[in-house]
Amino acid sequence: MSVENGEWIMHGLDFDDPGCIRTVDDLEDYIEEVGFVPLFGNGIRGFSVEEHTDPRFWWTDDEKRDPWKWREIIARRGKIAYGKFFDKKAGFISLRWLPYFANYRRDGYDFDARWEDGLINRREKTIMDLLTDTDEDGDMIWPDKRILSTELKKMAGFGKTGAKNYPGTITNLQMQTYLVIRDFVRRTNKRGEEYGMPVSILQPPETIWGYETVTSAYNESPSDSRQKIIDHIQKICVDPDEFDIIKLVGK
Repeated sequence: MSVENGEWIMHGLDFDDPGCIRTVDDLEDYIEEVGFVPLFGNGIRGFSVEEHTDPRFWWTDDEKRDPWKWREIIARRGKIAYGKFFDKKAGFISLRWLPYFANYRRDGYDFDARWEDGLINRREKTIMDLLTDTDEDGDMIWPDKRILSTELKKMAGFGKTGAKNYPGTITNLQMQTYLVIRDFVRRTNKRGEEYGMPVSILQPPETIWGYETVTSAYNESPSDSRQKIIDHIQKICVDPDEFDIIKLVGK
């Protein structure tokens, strides 16, 4: 996606192109094949969902053809991680690759250990406390707490007279893989009628896929996990620039 003559332009493939992703099931298969992929175009040519779908169907609200709707469906299915994982922008990570991202982005730390070492700010801690519990030993556990992002913001004390930068705090927790977007739902009024745009539900990935799955790469160094991610991008993309890889993966 780029700005041309003051307008946002989507870049993709014609629906009849053999390489075009036409259904949400095809997109899931594609993510499983490539391992991880940003939602929108970036500095690495061809490395996005946008560039493999038909631009005409984005934001049409057609579940059969709209990739913007597909991201909701994929998040809800729970077979693939969705969130802001790439340069603070949205994308998908397969469960095969999620442990490597978690190990690298967390630098081998569980959230509570990172907090104890003073590497987490109070705003992030407040949000995670609302989405997790602790056992009798004080270790973090992950019950299935489904809280609308709009409600989570209020509960965590963000607002005009409270804490600031809720979007940035949530994005940072996703970039560190401590949170993923689990679902999108529309709010309801007192009469039970839906209104407004779909709102995200954020959860720790351990809630969805279990602690052992998410942390299964903790046995290797974070730098080794990072290098595996970089090597994979270099393998599946055509002559990617090192700067663009680092921008997506992180320093």
